[in-house]
Amino acid sequence: MMTPLRLLPWTTPEGKPCYLSTDSDQSRLSRLADDLEAAQLDSGEQVLAGSRAVLADTEAGEHAVRFALTRAVECLGDVLRIAVSRGARIGVGADVGEYDCGER
Repeated sequence: MMTPLRLLPWTTPEGKPCYLSTDSDQSRLSRLADDLEAAQLDSGEQVLAGSRAVLADTEAGEHAVRFALTRAVECLGDVLRIAVSRGARIGVGADVGEYDCGER
């Protein structure tokens, strides 16, 4: 059985998706991707907490709200990319070629 390509949590300089073909989830590149995904998820948790605080502040200005929303959108894109990548590796969900994780 052929191992599916892994959608990596980064893109090329042109914004195109990067994929990894390997038989081992313990390769250096696989571990690097795992570490980056963990960092992205951690960042997402922090941004979510910060965004909630901004939204709860009735005196937050437009700049603060726009900043929080911009960061939340970035993190949502990261999380969706991770979900697509992991879903493809366990054989669940959409084909990785069918989903556009958006531009960064």
